[in-house]
Amino acid sequence: MPPAKIAPSMLASDFANLAAEAQRMVKNGADWLHLVLFRHFVPNITLGAPIIAALRPHTDAYFDCHMMVSEPARWVDDIAKAGGEMYCFHLEATDDPLSVIRQIHKAGMKAGVAIKPKTPAEAVMGEVAEEADMILVMTVEPGFGGQSFMEECMPKVETLRRKYPNKDIEVDGGISMKTIDKSADAGANVIVAGTGIFKAEDPSEVISTFKTKVNTAQEKFAQSA
Repeated sequence: MPPAKIAPSMLASDFANLAAEAQRMVKNGADWLHLVLFRHFVPNITLGAPIIAALRPHTDAYFDCHMMVSEPARWVDDIAKAGGEMYCFHLEATDDPLSVIRQIHKAGMKAGVAIKPKTPAEAVMGEVAEEADMILVMTVEPGFGGQSFMEECMPKVETLRRKYPNKDIEVDGGISMKTIDKSADAGANVIVAGTGIFKAEDPSEVISTFKTKVNTAQEKFAQSA
């Protein structure tokens, strides 16, 4: 089973001090940094490739780029050049996800495929999930931080974990100390959290707790497989 990877969402960081915030998260034990990019797919705007490129020299952290964009194939090369390492696009944003996955791989990045809360797990299962390196199950409606965790998405996570025991399965939205048990027990191993980490009194304690809970849950899945 895959190990825990904790990815603080830079959407919750102090945008005036992105480099310092990235370094603070890594110092506190973060495995990845979750960078969210919006364009047309959701009603908001945020980081772009120039910001990622500017941040890249300041940290060796793994850049998990969540592309909430309406034309995911259009931005692959830009994100690769900027220093992105995981390019995660929304299944709902393209009619040809396999070609996007292959384009991402050709650009030298890992490919993730995200599904919104109302999209069933079955929509991503099969060839798409098999070629993707990661599946992201949104646990809030995408577009804005600070939303409440949608527990009804957990059966999708468990379905995907049992179908793909060795694949990275990420959850994003409303993850905190109050909701980490549900996410871990469902089978998620990549945990995105914004305010739950950035606004914590002790981010290192939160990250360490998340890792322990996820790894314990993954061991249970491995034993029951």
